[in-house]
Amino acid sequence: MRIWAKTLKDHKIQKDVVQEFALARPSDLKGWTPVIGELCHALDIERPVVLNKHIHDLCTFSHTIFKASDFMDSISFDRFEIEIFPEKKKNDPFDSVAY
Repeated sequence: MRIWAKTLKDHKIQKDVVQEFALARPSDLKGWTPVIGELCHALDIERPVVLNKHIHDLCTFSHTIFKASDFMDSISFDRFEIEIFPEKKKNDPFDSVAY
């Protein structure tokens, strides 16, 4: 599972990181907690408060947004976004077709 995490201020990316995780896509808060922790560590930001809404958005839309209100302390950015890259399907017959 590859994830792109970024912080934005005034709709511009301040910091971003792409990380690969060997585990399967988590489906609950317990599974996402260490993943979000590693992403925050890589970006050198504090961990946000993770709500059921964030987990639902990750599981359903492969994307979630943490706003300033999701952090306990003040932050230097407007929002923190996490996006899961789609998995490439193995043996996809259209993957090698030249157009």
